[in-house]
Amino acid sequence: MMVKVTIDREECISCEACWLLCPEFFEQNPEDEKSQVVEEFRTGGDPAEGDAPEGSEACVREAADECPVTVIFVED
Repeated sequence: MMVKVTIDREECISCEACWLLCPEFFEQNPEDEKSQVVEEFRTGGDPAEGDAPEGSEACVREAADECPVTVIFVED
C-alpha cells in the first residue's frame, strides 16, 4: 500500500534525520540543503510531495516520527 508524504520544506531545519533514516525516499536538496523527496517518488515533480512505494512505509513513518520539527506528514 502506498502512502502519501508531504514535507513542509519552509520549516525544515536540515537536521538530516529523514534522509539518514530513509535514504531511499528522502534526500538533501543540494541548493537549499533542506529535505526533499527523491525524484523517482515525487508527485508532479514537486520535491515536497511524493508517494512512498510499498516496502518503504515503515522507514517513511519512522522518519516522520523522528523529525524534530514535525514537518513530514504521512497519509494513508
